[in-house]
Amino acid sequence: MSLEEKSEENLAHIINEMGRMLQVVNESIMDPKDYDINNYDELKSLYDLLKQKGRLTVAETQAFIAELREYRK
Repeated sequence: MSLEEKSEENLAHIINEMGRMLQVVNESIMDPKDYDINNYDELKSLYDLLKQKGRLTVAETQAFIAELREYRK
């Protein structure tokens, strides 16, 4: 799967994977329908950063989730 192409399917994959990697308990904040495809590039950048970083500290996780909130509809 190439995530370089903007699509609803790729956006859903990115959001779901970030939720899994961040071990989000409240899955309602990670509903792909709540994110706009117009923010795809920013969300993809966050996804790539998370994949590269691997494990995050608690503070980094909270900051990451706060950043995700900025991109919700």
